[in-house]
Amino acid sequence: MRRVSSRLAQAGLSALFVLLIAAHVGGLIHIAPMQRAEAWLYDVWLKRTAPSGQDDRVAILDIDEASLKSVGRWPWSRDTMTTLVKQLFDRYGVAAVGFDVVFAEPDTSSGLDTLKRLAQHDLAGSRDFQNALERLAPRLDYDARFAQVLAERPVSLGYYFIPAGYGDARSGMLPPPSLPGTAFDPLRPGMPPPTGYGANLAAFQKAAQGAGFFNMRADPDGTARQMNLVAPFGEAYYLALSAATLRVAFGGDPVTAGVERSNLLGRSYRTPWIEVGGIRVPLSRDGTVYVPYRAGSPFPYISAAQVLAGKVAPAQLENRIVLVGSTAPGLTDLRVTPFSNTFPGVEIHAHLIAGMLDGTTRSMPPWADDARLLAVLLLGAVLTGVLLRFGPILGLLTSMAMLALLLGAYAAAWSRFWVVPMAAPMLTVFGLYALNTAYGFFAATRSKRQITKLFGQYVPPELADEMSRDPAHYTMEGQSREMTVLFSDIRGFTNFSEKLQPAELSEVLNAYLSTMTRIVQQHQGTIDKYIGDAIMAFWNAPVDLADHASRAVQTALDMQAALSQLNREFAARGWPDVKIGVGVNSGRMSVGNMGSEFRMSYTVMGDAVNLGSRLEGITKQYGVGILATQTTVEADPDHVFMKVDDVRVKGKETPVAIYEPLGGKVGLDESVRQDAADFELAFARYQSQDWDAAESALRALNARTPRTLYDIYLERIAHFRETPPPADWDGVFVYTTK
Repeated sequence: MRRVSSRLAQAGLSALFVLLIAAHVGGLIHIAPMQRAEAWLYDVWLKRTAPSGQDDRVAILDIDEASLKSVGRWPWSRDTMTTLVKQLFDRYGVAAVGFDVVFAEPDTSSGLDTLKRLAQHDLAGSRDFQNALERLAPRLDYDARFAQVLAERPVSLGYYFIPAGYGDARSGMLPPPSLPGTAFDPLRPGMPPPTGYGANLAAFQKAAQGAGFFNMRADPDGTARQMNLVAPFGEAYYLALSAATLRVAFGGDPVTAGVERSNLLGRSYRTPWIEVGGIRVPLSRDGTVYVPYRAGSPFPYISAAQVLAGKVAPAQLENRIVLVGSTAPGLTDLRVTPFSNTFPGVEIHAHLIAGMLDGTTRSMPPWADDARLLAVLLLGAVLTGVLLRFGPILGLLTSMAMLALLLGAYAAAWSRFWVVPMAAPMLTVFGLYALNTAYGFFAATRSKRQITKLFGQYVPPELADEMSRDPAHYTMEGQSREMTVLFSDIRGFTNFSEKLQPAELSEVLNAYLSTMTRIVQQHQGTIDKYIGDAIMAFWNAPVDLADHASRAVQTALDMQAALSQLNREFAARGWPDVKIGVGVNSGRMSVGNMGSEFRMSYTVMGDAVNLGSRLEGITKQYGVGILATQTTVEADPDHVFMKVDDVRVKGKETPVAIYEPLGGKVGLDESVRQDAADFELAFARYQSQDWDAAESALRALNARTPRTLYDIYLERIAHFRETPPPADWDGVFVYTTK
């Protein structure tokens, strides 16, 4: 009877495991490690199969550091850009040019506007001056000359869309739509549509033969694997820069699009596609393709200064499609790709163009999710039956055969330029085998005693109970892992303590630390230590917490919220109010039992820990209660943040973006979101040294909701008006103290 009960429990656990993975595949729940596994499998396969060698059809014109030193700081005058375009076409005979930059502002560097004002006022009576101006005006109207050059040559301009949720600003002029809104009926790839754009001056857009958006797309891990070739806006669709440049290179014929219908196992599926220059490109349902990266350095990078000087060998450019971008520090658009963490964005467009020319862009077929859901359920049922009936040896052989079958299916789909995610079925096989072979090997009572002895002093009892179920997974030995650390401290504790008798001070600290510790433990945090009135805690050790950043941020918010009730209790006893600052940082840290032969402590160490401590120390500088770093923001999908500054803290040369958590994404007041968006816009203008616009926005914010933070930036702006920052100022504020 006990054996039957054990088998039923084992079968139930296996079924639950399979159903969880099936729910992830079906979109009912989200399992982050599963998504990371899919990305890892794709990256490994891409690197193993990516072709290498030079491509003689596409080149990248690089506005590099040498070009900036030779020509001058960016943006260059339109006169220079006119010369550059003429050189590319007239001297080097390129096939087409695509600009991965926006020409959003008029060029007044020629002084023509000044001369016109003189002609209308001070020198209005000078016939010689008027005649000279009439002769010179066409030569000095740099924008008109640039527009003329664009009109005469196959050039595609770049622009960008503003995604939904990031504002609705609209500047410049969009090109005419490439496709009607009904092009993919009944599918709607690219939804939700963007809400704004930043485009080129109307004169340039009207003159150019094409234009495309250069927005990049990143997967949840920040890696650029897929890119949109079409995007909806208004009642129509627009092309990406890569497709738009390819179109003008092939003579500028209109783009066509549609939906291909197919049937599989009695189900109907639809695949969207576009056709550019006679090349049909299948798309995933969301309007993307997988970027067909090549290994090595397939595209030559040619310095713009060398082209302007005519020092480039004609063979490097002749008949090529040229993309104009930058790798110069401060201008470069670096992206994370499967091949590099610092990949120039302009080169991604080059890989897309080469892939479309070769027909090697990949897409996810519409039946992919159905296929892997069927694989998860079928393989899970078969493997569970084999393991329950025949044991782990035959189960291992069956698992290996299933994995080989899945890898073969992945390779077959890849050869047809499909990407069919297989990590979920593979993890089903791995997980089921591990779950069933490990079942029954651990004694729960003994595990609980072991875990309680090791970690009971650091983690809450409920976590100790959870850890006891798998003691082999937890250790006090040192290890390096991604974690989140939190530091909190009472502001002005010295003055605070001087107002109390020693016995009262002890009561205050005990009440405060008990309240805050309870909050940390509620969110499954590990208390590292108390340092007087300070608390240090961390997440993702010893217990694995995929959402460790979200838990730490919510802990910080709850700590601040708990102060109101705590201070009411203190006030009733005649004690002063408590105000705290909290710093939160995520990153790789060393964790384990550390110390000396006399005393050991389970603690965390590393630069990421030190940075968390620095953040807590500078919260008072901005008049905010909590500060978090960019790494925490990127790892936390559950909260809304407002960027506060870019800083260099003491002991670190690399700038750090710091943010204030505003609350959970669900239920956050719209006025708070609007204030945050307005401040971040003001901050961007501050960093670009647009003092007037930044000051105006900050004063409007202060009038609406006064904050110390706004006053700090108003003071900085006043300072920089009196003492302008150096020419190479990067907008980063430097802290020289801890």
